[in-house]
Amino acid sequence: MARDLANLTVNVFPGGFNWPIYVGQDQGFFRAHGLSVALQGTPDSMTQMTDFAAGRFDIAMTAVDNIVAYVEGQGQAPIGPQPDFVAVMGVDTGFLSLVTAPEIRSVADLRGKTLSVDAMTTGYAFVLYEIMRRAGLDRDRDYAVVSAGGMAQRWQGLREGRHHATLLSAPYNLVAGDSGFNVLVRATDVIGPYQGNVAAVRRSWAAQNTDTVVGYIRAYRAAVAWLRVAANRDEAIEILLRHSPQFPEALAARTYAELLDPEFGFFPDCQVDPRGLTCVLALRARHGLADARLGGIERYYDPQYWRAAGPGGDR
Repeated sequence: MARDLANLTVNVFPGGFNWPIYVGQDQGFFRAHGLSVALQGTPDSMTQMTDFAAGRFDIAMTAVDNIVAYVEGQGQAPIGPQPDFVAVMGVDTGFLSLVTAPEIRSVADLRGKTLSVDAMTTGYAFVLYEIMRRAGLDRDRDYAVVSAGGMAQRWQGLREGRHHATLLSAPYNLVAGDSGFNVLVRATDVIGPYQGNVAAVRRSWAAQNTDTVVGYIRAYRAAVAWLRVAANRDEAIEILLRHSPQFPEALAARTYAELLDPEFGFFPDCQVDPRGLTCVLALRARHGLADARLGGIERYYDPQYWRAAGPGGDR
C-alpha cells in the first residue's frame, strides 16, 4: 500500500507549531489522503528559502512574510526574485511573544540594547520593529538588531546574554518564562490580526501536483480538528513527546494549552487570514526597503487549492 502513496517532503523550523504534522503522520491522516510525509528541518529562513528555490523539498512551512519577501526579491539570501513561491494554506498567527532578559521589565528598558531576529528583512523581524515603534523606540536610533537564526538559536543567544530580547513562540517562550526571563507582550495584542505560518509551494510544482497539495491541506486540517478535541489531549501530548523527546511532559501540556487556545491557537479552517496578510504587507511597507513595491494579497496567496480541499469554514 505504501508504494501507492505520493512522497512529500515538508521543510520546517523546530517548534511545537509542527504538532499537526506529527498528528497527521501518527494518526494516519496523511496516509488517508494518499501521502507519505517526510519532515526536513531548517536552521534559518535564508537556508530554507535557498533550498526552496533549488527544489530540495516540496512544501515550506514558513512565515508568510518570507514568501512575500522572496517573491519580490527582498529576501536576505542572494537568490533574486522568486515569483514561483506562493502560500496555499494558513496555519496560525505565529504565536509570537516578546521575550526579554531578566533585567528588562518593559519595552522602554530596551533602549540602547540589542535585539535578535532570524533575518533582518524577512519573517517576523517587522513584527518586532513594529512593537518597538509603538513603544516609541526607533530602530535606527534607539536599539541594535542582529540576525541570529531560528527560534532555537535566538533562545540560545538570549539565554547566553548575547542579546536582550527576541520574539519566541511555544515552547521557547514557556521555557524562557520558567527560566526567569520576561514574556512582556503577545504580538497580536499590539498589532492585531496577523498571518504567521503558512504552507507554501512553488506554483509550477503545485500545478503538476494538484492532488498532492489538496490532499496535504485536507490531511493537515483533519489533524488540527483532531488536536482540538479535548478527549484527544493526552494522546496528542504523547505524540508531541514522541517526536520531540526533549520536551518535559509538563511543558508539553502547557504548550497544548497555548497552541490550542480557542482564540489564539491553530486556525481550525487552515485558511490564510486576509486581514492578517494585509497586516504583513503593511508592516513590510513600513519597515522594509524604502523603494520596495508590493502587490495585493493575491500575488502571495493562491486560494484555489484550499477551495478544492472542500468545506473548512470561512475566516
